[in-house]
Amino acid sequence: MGWVRHDDAEGLLVHAEGAAGPLAEFERFLATGPPGAEVEALELERVRVEGHEQFAIRGVPAGRFAVHERERGYDLQLEVGGAMRVWTVPKEPSLDPAAKRLAIELPAPGAAGEALVWDEGVYEQGGRVPWPDALDRGHAVFVLHGARLRGGFALQRTGGGAKPRWLLIKRRDEEARAGG
Repeated sequence: MGWVRHDDAEGLLVHAEGAAGPLAEFERFLATGPPGAEVEALELERVRVEGHEQFAIRGVPAGRFAVHERERGYDLQLEVGGAMRVWTVPKEPSLDPAAKRLAIELPAPGAAGEALVWDEGVYEQGGRVPWPDALDRGHAVFVLHGARLRGGFALQRTGGGAKPRWLLIKRRDEEARAGG
């Protein structure tokens, strides 16, 4: 379990979790590569277990995101397939994994009234299901790169209808903050 990501400065980054035997075998494979492969020196660093439930490719750009503060709460906007999808979130989004936020999907962006940009940036898709299929299935994992919201999040659909209900949940990762 874990993730893999290409970093221009550091090369290939791999975070792997699991039982000691399979991890040692995986490290040996990374050090030697498949038959005939040329592998550069492997640099290992022991890090804290993050508790991954799957293995994912990270760093796949998904688009821009924005969170607007409005009188009624906050709007989370995610660029999906060239169009913005919007969820209204009554309470301020949180970096606390225990603070699950109700998020109601709106039919289209551009809600009436003034809006203050609370946070914005880019995000990358997470999980094994590509966008927009993950949202269509009702469970989407993503990583936000904003000034206030950072790290992994998930949207989990809890109800359908004209305005589907979702939960916005902070994932347990290095950016998680209790009470944040």
